[in-house]
Amino acid sequence: MDDKTKSIIAHLTLIGWIIALIQNQNDKGENTSFYLRQTLGIFIIGVLFWLPIHVYFSWIISVVVFILWVFSVIGAASGEKKLLPVVGDMFQQWFKGVS
Repeated sequence: MDDKTKSIIAHLTLIGWIIALIQNQNDKGENTSFYLRQTLGIFIIGVLFWLPIHVYFSWIISVVVFILWVFSVIGAASGEKKLLPVVGDMFQQWFKGVS
């Protein structure tokens, strides 16, 4: 599986992320490693911010997470490493062990 395909698969639910992570262990791809970290951050934001305040602001959190996800998928599909707005650098720092 090529680097671009693994990068895109990482965005397809948590199962897709795990598949991309396993595939990337055998054949490291720079873009895949980058997007594994970005997508993990998106998943975590979605869970952490949605759970405690879902009663009042779930639609706002859902829209923000969806927008971040779309930005990330577009970057992965282009084959380029594009940081997410605002949180992209943090995700790369926090999850540098994920590759």
